[in-house]
Amino acid sequence: MQHHHLALLGFGNVGKALVRLLLIKEKELMERYSISFSVTGIYSQRHGAALDPGGIDLNRALEVTNLNVLSTQPLPRDGFDFIQRSQANVLFENSPVNYETGQPAIDYLKTALELGMHGVTANKGPVVHAYHILTELARSQGKRFLFESSVMDGCPVFSLFRETLPAAKLVRFRGVLNSTTNLILTRMEKGESFDQAVAYCQKIGIAETDPSGDIDGWDASVKVAALVTVLMDTPYKPQQVDRQGIRKISPADVQQALQAGKRWKLVCSAEKRPEGIQTKVAPELIGVESPMFGVEGTTSIIRFETDVLGQLTVIEENPGPHTTAYGCLADFINAVR
Repeated sequence: MQHHHLALLGFGNVGKALVRLLLIKEKELMERYSISFSVTGIYSQRHGAALDPGGIDLNRALEVTNLNVLSTQPLPRDGFDFIQRSQANVLFENSPVNYETGQPAIDYLKTALELGMHGVTANKGPVVHAYHILTELARSQGKRFLFESSVMDGCPVFSLFRETLPAAKLVRFRGVLNSTTNLILTRMEKGESFDQAVAYCQKIGIAETDPSGDIDGWDASVKVAALVTVLMDTPYKPQQVDRQGIRKISPADVQQALQAGKRWKLVCSAEKRPEGIQTKVAPELIGVESPMFGVEGTTSIIRFETDVLGQLTVIEENPGPHTTAYGCLADFINAVR
């Protein structure tokens, strides 16, 4: 039986969903994988922090409004102090994404790897801005840097190529990867204005108070850059993506498209060409012949084309914090077993 000490940096919706999932799967992890665990640290900018080498009571962690009351050790000064004092061998890094630099998440993960921890993240920033650096650092330490939840909320996109498609080279991909814009367009098809659809997404928590990261295509561009960086093994930044958001699509445009048997989608694409990799995020009119046509609400889709397998399509219906949490759990199991 392997026993692992876990540290959670970030305790928002995903962090709490991960704790719930760990509690649900605790018995199965022991019986099926001979893995036991205790959470020795939780750190959050908004909800306080707790350090307990003997293991934090996870049910209480979900109940309390301030994690500080659960700490048996002096409170950490910051995220770096937390990692160094957590006594963990696995770090779940789920801090807010920084599209421009990936910091401080990159340095959090570097610190953890240098201390001999596995690094698991749902954060796109470190994948885009430091994938090769963190992967090599992990390898040199005999550890893993894994990030399945950074694109498509835990759907096995990266591990699909890493584990099950050896020697397959990705030639191109197309898909709908931003749940918020897809839900906005779906609700506009049902008669809402752009502002009403955005407000609904903010109300249910999938759009930020400032929704520009989604509606201007930045989130989609970061995901494209992450996929290119990892699956095409080419360092790529979101600023390199030819980007256009959905602000200019009016309710009239949406209804006109429906009358013509088409739908507007914010499409992400990348293709390897002799002159280099071409990437794009932009609204497109999609016809019924495309599998993207039927993707509604928060559902995501991506179609891969490889040099040996032809086209392969992956669809994830109605993701949420629970599916992102599952990606983190799967990375944990794959890292330690």
